[in-house]
Amino acid sequence: MATSEGLYLYDAVSHALQKVSGEDIRSHSGLQPFVADAPVNLVYVADHSKMIEADERDRILYAAAATGAISQNVCLFCASEGLGTVVRALVDREHLATMMKLNPTQHIVLAQSVGYPASTIPA
Repeated sequence: MATSEGLYLYDAVSHALQKVSGEDIRSHSGLQPFVADAPVNLVYVADHSKMIEADERDRILYAAAATGAISQNVCLFCASEGLGTVVRALVDREHLATMMKLNPTQHIVLAQSVGYPASTIPA
């Protein structure tokens, strides 16, 4: 998760966010100009080293299916809370992976911006 305050990793075991960097990398999380100003940019990363029993083709399929389900849950939550969200595939994955200091077995699948719809922001 990229915010103005830094980059965070979700730890599923402790159900907590761990700060991994204080750098604001939101502008690198996509190719659209709005990503730099979105309050939150979620970056979905699959670690293929955790899928050792699957071949490369299945690893890609499993990562895509899981990312689709997670991003849909985020969409549903945003809709229930009056937030705006957009799932994005326009990501310079190689550059962002470098910014995030990912290892070679970690692959960026998609990104998702979360924020306030323009119609709800006071002028």
